[in-house]
Amino acid sequence: MAVSESSARNQALRDPDVRLMLEVRDDNAAALEELMLRYQGRLVTVLEQLVGNRDQAEDLAQEVFLRVWKVAPDWREGEAKVETWMHRVALNLCYDRLRRRREVSDPEAGLDSVDPAASAPDGILARQRAAAVRSALDSLPERQRAAIVLCHFQELSNIDAARALDVSVEALESLLARGRRALKAALAARAGDLM
Repeated sequence: MAVSESSARNQALRDPDVRLMLEVRDDNAAALEELMLRYQGRLVTVLEQLVGNRDQAEDLAQEVFLRVWKVAPDWREGEAKVETWMHRVALNLCYDRLRRRREVSDPEAGLDSVDPAASAPDGILARQRAAAVRSALDSLPERQRAAIVLCHFQELSNIDAARALDVSVEALESLLARGRRALKAALAARAGDLM
């Protein structure tokens, strides 16, 4: 018994959200609310970068937490960090939404904010750059785009991003490499316009 208690303590030290998830599994709505406070902003950000629309991203983030509540009894401790698991849920919902509807996204949605103190020409150039990055990112296949967003914009480790995408670390690194090459090529074609 002492070994499993020690193991549970070690897991909790590595993933402070295990306690909350166990409480959610036991139908504790306050624990779900605490998870929402911790991760809703991050999930909205990653989803916005994937779907290109803030309202859709907020709707999807709400769906993530509904899904977390619904499937909490099936959640298995120790397979992945809770945050990583929630990113996996978010990505699955996002992929489903993108497959159902291929909408034109707002090219200026969410990648970069423009410094309000910048001069008008600088602001225009910053918006053009953000639109170019958004367009290049949108042109990537879904899994490459998700890998780039998780690692570069959400700053997940390769291990956590790989778990969120349900691929090996090597497969994630391959997705990142192909995605970066495609982004570089797409942005290089527009480099003269963005200088």
